[in-house]
Amino acid sequence: MNQVRLGNRRWHSYIVVVLCFICVQSTRLLIADEATETALQQLLDQAWEFRLSENPLFASEVGDSRYHNQLPDVSEEAEVQRAERKRIFLKRATKIDRDKLDRGAQIHLDIFQLLLRQDLAEFQFGMHLIPITNRWGFHIDFMDLPSRTRFSDIASYEAYIDRLTKFRHYSDQHVELLRRGIETSRTLPSVVMEGYLDTIRPHVVDDPSESRLYAPFRSLPASFTTREKKRLIRLARDAIRSSVVPGYEAFGKFMTDEYLPVARGTIAATALPNGRDFYRHRVRRFTTLDIIPEEVHELGLKEVARIRAEMRGVPSKVGFEGSYEDFVEHLRTDPKFYASTPEQLLKEVAYTLKVMDGKLPELFKSLPRMPYGIRRVPDYIAPRTTTAYYSPPAGDGSVAGYYYVNTYDLKSRPLYEVEALSLHEAVPGHHLQLALQQELTDLPSFRRFASFTAYVEGWALYAERLGLEVGFYEDPYDDFGRLSYEMWRACRLVVDTGIHYLGWTRQQAIAYMSDNTALSLHNITAEVDRYIAWPGQALGYKMGELKIRQLRRDAEKTLGDRFDIRDFHDAVLRSGSVPLSVLDENIQLYIADLSRRR
Repeated sequence: MNQVRLGNRRWHSYIVVVLCFICVQSTRLLIADEATETALQQLLDQAWEFRLSENPLFASEVGDSRYHNQLPDVSEEAEVQRAERKRIFLKRATKIDRDKLDRGAQIHLDIFQLLLRQDLAEFQFGMHLIPITNRWGFHIDFMDLPSRTRFSDIASYEAYIDRLTKFRHYSDQHVELLRRGIETSRTLPSVVMEGYLDTIRPHVVDDPSESRLYAPFRSLPASFTTREKKRLIRLARDAIRSSVVPGYEAFGKFMTDEYLPVARGTIAATALPNGRDFYRHRVRRFTTLDIIPEEVHELGLKEVARIRAEMRGVPSKVGFEGSYEDFVEHLRTDPKFYASTPEQLLKEVAYTLKVMDGKLPELFKSLPRMPYGIRRVPDYIAPRTTTAYYSPPAGDGSVAGYYYVNTYDLKSRPLYEVEALSLHEAVPGHHLQLALQQELTDLPSFRRFASFTAYVEGWALYAERLGLEVGFYEDPYDDFGRLSYEMWRACRLVVDTGIHYLGWTRQQAIAYMSDNTALSLHNITAEVDRYIAWPGQALGYKMGELKIRQLRRDAEKTLGDRFDIRDFHDAVLRSGSVPLSVLDENIQLYIADLSRRR
């Protein structure tokens, strides 16, 4: 809902990037030049190999086992060298004659260049010196390693242990980047760092077996001999004791003694070096549109007004007597709207998704083979993180996708939001789209694992609305939850730009969200702090959803009774995650193709 957790699927951060429109040339049939296509393929293959070798954690996630015992080199020197290699790849890409490629290859080339340009822009703005946010970071991602690792034989356990032994060095490298960030006036805002040490302290354990990273050794395969089991357990305990725990201790000490005392007092991205240019770049990156912050803000205000009108019609549908404000307060405080136990909340989620599973063939021709599961958000990050998030499956099919549900502070997790939330995070939202994308083997590898926020989150928000078409939201309270979630995303357009470009205070942003959504104060505060720590990312949701809905209206109007929702969704999904300009052209081609068949 608030983010798809992609772990290390990035060049440096999430690959949710675009600097400007992709300039797709004429859609006339081209006679592709074999030598040019070969040159492009060689370049893409070499860049992909470089990416895997530079980010072993990402390599493992996509199913490449060659680097299973390695961690990335994140020293500043390595970051500089990485950027230089990307400049070389980009220079080679610009020399490829685009006119000699067919349309599919042109799109590969365009997206490849944009990803590189975006990465290089992030490097120039110094974002590698802020490698954490208030809710995510290497120390949180690393604790997910057991759930993202396939344990099949002794070698896989040994490779995992090797990674544990390397953690201290990995942590120290991040500390050095953060120190360099302090030196160059690039730090996170202090106001969003309250409670940050709570994400570190639980991993400083006296007994290695209490570490989350020890979990794989609690039940070793029966096929292992007793001697082998004892050896692996000893090595794991030693690695946790000598590397993992000291790494977390040192990181916690650095945050306490050095980072938190000097974290900046400002909240806007414009307060960073070259901040106004940086935020305008972030707006283009996360929306994939050539648009300025002021335009996004105004669009957000219009969407908020539109959705508010719909929300204000709900109280009368349920016979509520009182003002709209009284109704919202009723929703926030009446115990009947909240689960009494984590298990109750999880059962509501599971039931909703099982019903939707049966409805999917009504909406889609293509469904992913990979299943998904439901997990609780880990306790050590639950107080600081979002209501839910999704973790994609492993690229080799060894690990399923997972929908993580936050069961912390149940009084802030209303049941009337479960339908919209679950449709967003699992099916037909993130799991359906991302798992299907990974199975598009006709795409180059870098595109199967690419993720443009405006597309991925725009699709998931659009997916919430699809519930209306297959029998969800029949209860007005559930429909109010859907509208509240849509309002939430509209408010993001106003609040994110307000904070980072127009001078809003944190309290002003919290008040705006409180006045216009039914979210609990806990969720609102956590969300606003997220926007402060992650400039621009929250803009992609609503901008992407608006584009998909507009394209659907275009298709319905032009095709009339020839419009088939399943065909339309195939046209949206079968090219994977793309910038909105490419999505627009894909749908226009789909419309034109069907129109010609009349």
